[in-house]
Amino acid sequence: MTFDALDAWWWPYVFILVAGWLATDSWRFLGVYLGGRISEESDALVFVRCVATALVAAVISNLIINPNGPLADTTLELRVFSAIVGFAAFLWFGKRILVGIFVTEAVLIAGMILAAGWA
Repeated sequence: MTFDALDAWWWPYVFILVAGWLATDSWRFLGVYLGGRISEESDALVFVRCVATALVAAVISNLIINPNGPLADTTLELRVFSAIVGFAAFLWFGKRILVGIFVTEAVLIAGMILAAGWA
């Protein structure tokens, strides 16, 4: 079956729903099934954690270096500075993810407001 297989109005929605479900949930179920049987110190699980961490780092780096939307209107220096301050807050407050996110956003928003006031 392809995206254009049927001419019905509902077919693209069903196709996206089924293809999206198969692409994501099948791997989730497999992860839950195998995750309970694998030791946390196993090489396979360490590799999976490394790949997941690398993917998150790549997405964050891409948002900082090549942003789009309103974030593209900010300077690279502001984006890098806010990420550094947010990471420092994350470490300072006991590796709490939400603290790092909120501090990064607060610094970024404050920088955007200040830049708009000076323009």
